[in-house]
Amino acid sequence: MTSALRPPPSACPGCAVAPAAAGLAEAAAGARLLLSLPTIHCAGCISTIERDLDAAPGVRSARVNLTLKRVSVDAEPDISAADIIARLERLGYEAHELDPGVLSMTETDLQGRDLLMRLGVAGFAMMNIMLLSVAVWAGAADATRDMFHLISALIAIPTVAFSGQPFFRSAVRALAAGRLNMDGPIALALILTVAISLYETLQSGQHAYFEAVVMLTFFLLIGRYLDYRARALARSAAQELAALEVPRAVRLRDGAETTVPVAELAVGDLVLVRPGGRVPVDGVVAAGRSEVDRSLLTGETLPVVTAEGAHVSAGEVNLTGPLTVRVTAAGRDSSLHRMADLVAAAESARTRYTTLADRAARAYAPTIPLLSLGAFVAWMWISGGDLRLSVNIAIATLIITCPCALGLAVPAVVTAASGKLFRKGLLIKDGTALERLAEVDTVVFDKTGTLTMGTPVPDNLDDHPVEALQVALALAEGSGHPLALALARALRGRGLQPAVVDDLREAPGYGVQGVWRGRTVRLGRAGWVGTTHAATTGAYLSLGEETHSFTFTDALRPGAEALVRDLKAQAKDVWLISGDVSAAVEAMARRLGIDHWQANALPAEKAAKVAALQAAGHRVLMVGDGLNDTVALSSAHVSISPASALDAARAASDIVLLGRDIAPVADAVRMGGLSSRRIRENFWQSGLYNAVFVPIALVGLCTPLWAALAMSVSSITVSLNALRLK
Repeated sequence: MTSALRPPPSACPGCAVAPAAAGLAEAAAGARLLLSLPTIHCAGCISTIERDLDAAPGVRSARVNLTLKRVSVDAEPDISAADIIARLERLGYEAHELDPGVLSMTETDLQGRDLLMRLGVAGFAMMNIMLLSVAVWAGAADATRDMFHLISALIAIPTVAFSGQPFFRSAVRALAAGRLNMDGPIALALILTVAISLYETLQSGQHAYFEAVVMLTFFLLIGRYLDYRARALARSAAQELAALEVPRAVRLRDGAETTVPVAELAVGDLVLVRPGGRVPVDGVVAAGRSEVDRSLLTGETLPVVTAEGAHVSAGEVNLTGPLTVRVTAAGRDSSLHRMADLVAAAESARTRYTTLADRAARAYAPTIPLLSLGAFVAWMWISGGDLRLSVNIAIATLIITCPCALGLAVPAVVTAASGKLFRKGLLIKDGTALERLAEVDTVVFDKTGTLTMGTPVPDNLDDHPVEALQVALALAEGSGHPLALALARALRGRGLQPAVVDDLREAPGYGVQGVWRGRTVRLGRAGWVGTTHAATTGAYLSLGEETHSFTFTDALRPGAEALVRDLKAQAKDVWLISGDVSAAVEAMARRLGIDHWQANALPAEKAAKVAALQAAGHRVLMVGDGLNDTVALSSAHVSISPASALDAARAASDIVLLGRDIAPVADAVRMGGLSSRRIRENFWQSGLYNAVFVPIALVGLCTPLWAALAMSVSSITVSLNALRLK
């Protein structure tokens, strides 16, 4: 790390944070390369990656952001993203190149810091004004009382002006748009309470309510901050998808290779896609033979053989051989970008969901100022024009009906429920997710990477002699094919050492071969090694006349069977929709007891099925992990993805499953119903509070101070009811 990124020591924590955030943003903005690191999870990952990249030749600096799971790298022009990705993969970290021009790294927690700062100011001021108020309540009179009131005013007025800004700004925006929101009555109560308290102080009155107005501000800010924290982790899936598009491509023109931005490519151009690289465009293979990993787009478990004339799509990964692709669509016209547009449209539709609090506010907010105004007019007539009495009663009515408890009703429950689910391994990103979970009656699962671990595991190693396994290990370590990597990983895990195999060569689309003890040995596809026997998912080893077959299964994710049983016990319909082949999907559905399943589903077909279920009146929970699931995740009523999912899938989801065990998903569905009941109970408590105390305020038996205390008791009651979830 360069010293320019480290701020000098500061006595003010907020002052220290600001330059650090600015330095990070500046470093990210100046970074030449930006990569997603979906598998990092701790400070150890940060130090390992940064130390290794800082030591790499040509790398000036590297900075990892654990929250966003990204690394920004400032490197020499001859260092490419592929070089950094290869280095990270040797360390054991999955990496994808992102486009810094599409995805801004300047995302900071400014709103949260702002609310927390205003909350701290209000709390500090409240404690100091309370000390002065205790002296007044203890009997201070005349000049002493007036002095304490003036000191309280000097503290309260700037505090309310500063800490109340979120409510004032929101109220002004709503009024400018010709409507009244929940913050309108709050802002009016704050302003009028300060005004009448200042008037009383200047008139040497016995009562001023500066402690009440600051207390009111403090409790309101608690509700606002809890609400912010419940929503703070939500991110734009459409932006993540757009950033996953390959930003540059190698264009072939007149025999020369030139690296150009994808946006500069035209239909008909030829691009080179090297082994290990992602396809940057939609196109047709003009030359070459390889295998392509489409799992992110289609969910297919096995790579697909690709040769001249085959169609490839942006986002697929070229595995074994170089391909020359003739462009048919690039940039905004590519299939990956169209998927990003679909996700953006689905997200926009889902954000129109109206929360219980929003619906309550629309009905409740307009009545508050009208009730207060009515109290003022009535008491002006009853008292014969006593302005001071009428204003005090109007303000007490305004404070006592202030929707502080209503504002806490939802975030207090969401925060308590989020904490409980987090301890079970579920991270809630969207504050409305629990309310939507309560409405779910249908659960749709992806297969690969969701109900399974998404990694093939050899299941018949004990059927082969050690010598054959050692040759297989030597050949497997010479290939980048997913089955070869899985086989090598399993054999190394048994402590085996590879045999001495010379002249290793990979035949793209077929397998890898070499020379062992003077004879040619092969590991790869059944037909290539000379056998007609072929398993659904397998690799075959030819040792001259001997042939050994290695079969693979996709390991079931822990808790999958218990999850399906639990969801059925909750009377939920369960679907399995996958891009994998019919045999694999049917076997998985039968194993887990899922009655409804669909195989060979493309991303658009998954989203269409979710949309069809919802059009039929169902409320769908979608659980998926891949790029092919992002549109369905965004269009579902509520969605969950594992932490091992692609960044774009996690961003499209409302809830992230942090552990390997998927069983807690059923707990989330159950918690959704319980949380919804607690929220409704809080609304009833708020209504009962108003039914009792509003008449007391209207008849003049409650001062603004007692109104603020009653409002605080109501807020505490709501919070305690929410804590019952724990």
